[in-house]
Amino acid sequence: MKKYFKGLVVVFFVLVLAACGGESAGSNSDGDGGNSSSADAIKLSYAFFSPEKTYPGVVAQTWSNEIKERTDGKVDVDIYFSGTLLDAGNMLDGVANNTADIGIVALSYEPGRFPLEEIAEITRGYSTAEVASQVMDTLLQEYPSEVLDQYEIIKVFTTDAMAIHSTKPIDSLDALKGEQIRIGGALTPVLERLGGAPVGMSNAEQAQALQTGIISGYVSDRGNLKDVGFAELVGYVTDYPLAITTLVAVMNKNKYETLPEDVKAEIQALKVEMPVIAGQYLDNHIEGVLEWSKEEHGVEIVSLKDGEKDKWDAKIQELQDEYVQKAKEKGLPAEEYLGRVHELLEEYSAK
Repeated sequence: MKKYFKGLVVVFFVLVLAACGGESAGSNSDGDGGNSSSADAIKLSYAFFSPEKTYPGVVAQTWSNEIKERTDGKVDVDIYFSGTLLDAGNMLDGVANNTADIGIVALSYEPGRFPLEEIAEITRGYSTAEVASQVMDTLLQEYPSEVLDQYEIIKVFTTDAMAIHSTKPIDSLDALKGEQIRIGGALTPVLERLGGAPVGMSNAEQAQALQTGIISGYVSDRGNLKDVGFAELVGYVTDYPLAITTLVAVMNKNKYETLPEDVKAEIQALKVEMPVIAGQYLDNHIEGVLEWSKEEHGVEIVSLKDGEKDKWDAKIQELQDEYVQKAKEKGLPAEEYLGRVHELLEEYSAK
């Protein structure tokens, strides 16, 4: 049954990708199998910082298409991709003040605001994006974040384990030492602990920085090799999972409360399904991206030298121990939380 469901997920996302290929920022979601927008439809604006053809963008399009279909066209979502309405830096404030009804938040772009989630995101052992998405969704339900209390969470999913993509092979701590690597937000300490030199910049700046040698690599999910064309700019991907990034779609709570009960019910039903749908899509997508990157651009997967994995693991474990201590000092149940992370990892990995 699971294999059958997985096949449906893949087929569904292929259709979504085809549907969104010609859309632009702020376009109407119109992948509902024939339903068209009506003058009395409930209009929702969805602010997004990533391009539409990236993995998070495809997930956003999937959600909006699904909610329109499930409500028989009652809900119509306009998605504003690539920061055209709100960017990552002002997303939460923008949704709170009604600039957008919905916004996507990457927790690792908000350093210090999600101390428990930072513990989970650098935990070792996320075998798939499907597992990671389910773990983080459950944790946000069991340990609600005060930062997100004023919003309605409508979707939680994660990246795959993020890796170093570089213009030169990085297979050891010595090879990484001092290298200028672009990395975002709360994940910066991970790279620092391993000896790299973190650089902050936007995705738009990143391509030119790689071409000019300002940076020698970046940290992201591996889908960006194809989704934004970075396979043309890097030759190597280090086969070591640094961390995951959790993405949370939040809705203005006042706006949510104005919705009809049947619409709320569909939103909540889809919230339960999205971690699996998004995770399964990404896991399949990554397989194809790595094969394409190798065949079309000669990108190589670089394994760590013998004995290096233990060294990298030890460095990140030191950092996680520090995160746990800092969260405890804030009065948060950090040790209990970490124990729950490992329980959920085992539970979802066994399914």
